Amino acid sequence: MDGIVADQLNQSAGGGEGTPVLDLDGFSGPLDRLLALARAHEIDLTRLSLGALVDQLAAALEHAPPATPLGQKGDWVVMTAWLVQLRSRLLLPADPAVQSRAEAQAVELRDRLVDLQAMQALAGWLDARPQLGRDVFARGQPEAFAAAIGAADDVDVVGFLWASLALFDEADDAVDTAEVYRPRRRHWYSVAAARARILALLADAPDGERLERFLPDVSDEASAGEATPPKVRRGLAWGCTFVASLELAKQGDLTLAQDALFAPIDVRPRSALPPP
Repeated sequence: MDGIVADQLNQSAGGGEGTPVLDLDGFSGPLDRLLALARAHEIDLTRLSLGALVDQLAAALEHAPPATPLGQKGDWVVMTAWLVQLRSRLLLPADPAVQSRAEAQAVELRDRLVDLQAMQALAGWLDARPQLGRDVFARGQPEAFAAAIGAADDVDVVGFLWASLALFDEADDAVDTAEVYRPRRRHWYSVAAARARILALLADAPDGERLERFLPDVSDEASAGEATPPKVRRGLAWGCTFVASLELAKQGDLTLAQDALFAPIDVRPRSALPPP
């Protein structure tokens, strides 16, 4: 078979036709001649075997002389495609109505395939976007950028004004002057007393001391002047002493140092600082 095709190609090339010679059922000759007869309806294409046509074209392309141009081979493929299209039209029903319905179904199938391709592209685009709960996360409480529109209580403006004026017309003795609860202030220790205590004790400690050394004696209840619990007195002493030390450090009378977080605080006089 391959030798026959090669001989036919050599014959066609020698004859100047430029197309392979085919040997099919009902036709024997060059490819361009077969296409011309098919377009002129001078040959029965129903007897044409598409399988044999494609096989002989593939063999012709494989055994074509090396000097055959690539464009000429492309012309062979285009001619064969035209023959396959003309032959495939004969597979449609002969009834025009049935043929039209078949063509409509083919167009509908093509449109569905196009829509399917578009949906697949859209799904890929959506999948590439950041996903909620995976790439981005929702807020716990969204901000209200606009006024909320909803049901609200109706206010009688006239009644509200009369009620407001009635408040000014009431007698002085009608005003509620009952005392409310007020927390009792602790006068046992103050920031000023803590400041004076720090300066007095620091004069006798030229190298400085820990901050807790400047606390007053919280166990002496007689010095408290009132029945203040020891825990309250200790917290008051710490607060006043710490605030007083910050004020003195801000004024430059002493320095505060702490080596680490939650470490003891060292209080040093200004004279203990190293020379600049």
